[in-house]
Amino acid sequence: MWERTLQDLIRGLRANKTDERKFIQQAIEEIRKEVRGKDMELKAGAILKMTFLDMLGHDLTWANFNIIEVMSSQKYHLKTIGYLAASQSFSEHTDVLMLTTNLLKKDLSSNPADVALALNGLSHFVTSDLARDLTQELNAMLNHSRSYIRKRVVLALFKVIQQHPDALPYCLPRLKEKLEDPDLSVVSSTVNLFCELSRRNPQDFLILAPPLFHILTTSSNNWMLIKVIKLFGAISPFEPRLVKKLQGPITDLIQTTSAISLLYECVHTCIVGGMLEGSSGLPLARLCVTKLSGFLENDDQNLKFIAMMAMVKIVPIRPELVAEHQAVILNSLDDFDISIRMRALELICSMLLSHLVKASEKSESLPSASETLSRSLQGSSGATTVYTTAYRTEVATRVIDMCSKNMYENVQDFDWYLSFGNN
Repeated sequence: MWERTLQDLIRGLRANKTDERKFIQQAIEEIRKEVRGKDMELKAGAILKMTFLDMLGHDLTWANFNIIEVMSSQKYHLKTIGYLAASQSFSEHTDVLMLTTNLLKKDLSSNPADVALALNGLSHFVTSDLARDLTQELNAMLNHSRSYIRKRVVLALFKVIQQHPDALPYCLPRLKEKLEDPDLSVVSSTVNLFCELSRRNPQDFLILAPPLFHILTTSSNNWMLIKVIKLFGAISPFEPRLVKKLQGPITDLIQTTSAISLLYECVHTCIVGGMLEGSSGLPLARLCVTKLSGFLENDDQNLKFIAMMAMVKIVPIRPELVAEHQAVILNSLDDFDISIRMRALELICSMLLSHLVKASEKSESLPSASETLSRSLQGSSGATTVYTTAYRTEVATRVIDMCSKNMYENVQDFDWYLSFGNN
């Protein structure tokens, strides 16, 4: 008489809003009775209800052993409930996880549906012990006949390697082979795996350069190209020969792609990968700066923001190229968006310290940096831009800090400096 489904539980919660705590306590007592029985259907329904209550903040740890019982069911629809509960409530501190090792090995060698379910669950509750014990099975499954299983194995290995780093050298040869897998989704998953793992020790992935270069020059998948380019940006500082090798393909991508995200990632990789330095990097550097200056004239504020952030990084490498676009940069100081003005201020200060922005008395169309910064201290320069006190303080602080370096060697006109301070 007290057996209720999840739907009944939810209806009861809605009907007992005035005394919800009492209703939930009664429901949990009923669930405790249900999981003690031998009826697996009833036990799975109880675990499903408790999983829902766990989402509302009620403790599910007392049912951990019962969850494993449901996970071991031979019926797929019950097994999914067990894995769902385990994925949601198990952690590396769950004591009963040691009992799942043989269960996972069995499911990983079962039919494709059980394999996919086990891989999904493993990625949520894997521990260092589970990762160590299952590495061999997962490595073998990289050659599974079904592509969607290979893809899931690759993605699960990310969590496994995080918990058990020794799994990486063991699985690396077969993972490298997956970069040439006939299924594009497997290749994409593998590229994503390497891209994330390379954040810690990029030099460990230099052996991937040949297959990654092949993907770079043959793939038309923008998402995957972004990941590949990120990977090259991480590993190219450890192999100087890669810089020259990559300049051509990346130049072609910058010139031909219409995808803004891919274009920006190419520019960013050129900066962090050292591809803009030296005489061979000059054409690519000019192309990058030109593309970024186009972002500054775009109506999209996000593009303006990332363009200025990239230009700040280019100034120490190619200051003369950034200086060619000082007009549009100075105009950004009048932007209505405070975040754009702050990034423009940072960029201008870095250019001034490189002796790039000079007062232009001959050209009325190009205001000097000093005149533009002075307007920022005087309040609003127009109907659409209002300079707050905090912003004017930031401008003054940056200018004073910049001018005072090396005994005021950057100050050519002390009359202007004193009037600037008075403002």
